[in-house]
Amino acid sequence: MVQIILKQDVDALGRAGELVDVKPGYARNYLIPGGFALEATEGSRRQLAEVSRQSSGNAERERTRAEEIAATLEGLSLTFKVRAGEEGRLFGSVTTADIAEKLAEQGLELDRRDVLLDEPIKELGTFRVAVNLHADVRPEVSVWIVADA
Repeated sequence: MVQIILKQDVDALGRAGELVDVKPGYARNYLIPGGFALEATEGSRRQLAEVSRQSSGNAERERTRAEEIAATLEGLSLTFKVRAGEEGRLFGSVTTADIAEKLAEQGLELDRRDVLLDEPIKELGTFRVAVNLHADVRPEVSVWIVADA
């Protein structure tokens, strides 16, 4: 077994920046030439330690910022006035892009991919929609879908 440092996430092996043991052929023939990893020399280990020290500070700042935004989102309620049929089915749907746009109107610029919605909303009602701000921070927003009079 040889030790390598992963430069990017590799499924079933580890995350970027981790020091992992792999078989020599796997490292020599696939991971290192493919740019997924580099050999774990003394110099690269020192560099890894320095980078991880710096990134831990950055990660903590990102988490704190995400928690501040989450506090704002938790009390937020978004209302969509849409055309609907007699049985409460919408003519169209409310999508992640619509929710992200409504959040932007509230001053919260988020990517539509951060809004976690399994499928577009196609009926009237109240829904709790999760927003992915950080790996550990996922607040929920109330989304009200009401019929346009």
